[in-house]
Amino acid sequence: MSSLTKFLGDTPLRVFLKLLVVSFLVGVVMSAFGWSPLDVLDWVRDTLLRIWNLGFATVDRFFGYLLLGAAIVIPAFVILRLLSYRR
Repeated sequence: MSSLTKFLGDTPLRVFLKLLVVSFLVGVVMSAFGWSPLDVLDWVRDTLLRIWNLGFATVDRFFGYLLLGAAIVIPAFVILRLLSYRR
């Protein structure tokens, strides 16, 4: 078994034929839906951007809640510490 055959998982000719058949089937499906390779790349890019923005929106919301809570908790903590310091 040659290293190329081992890398490909089958003989190069059989791998070529399999890739040819799968490429044809994918091309037929993409044509039926009216998709082009650029449409697929745009979809992947848009999906990754939405996930990226969603992640930062979550972080922004987290820090908003943190600051909102800190506006109450920190003054209350300081007041309680001052009251317990007098004792």
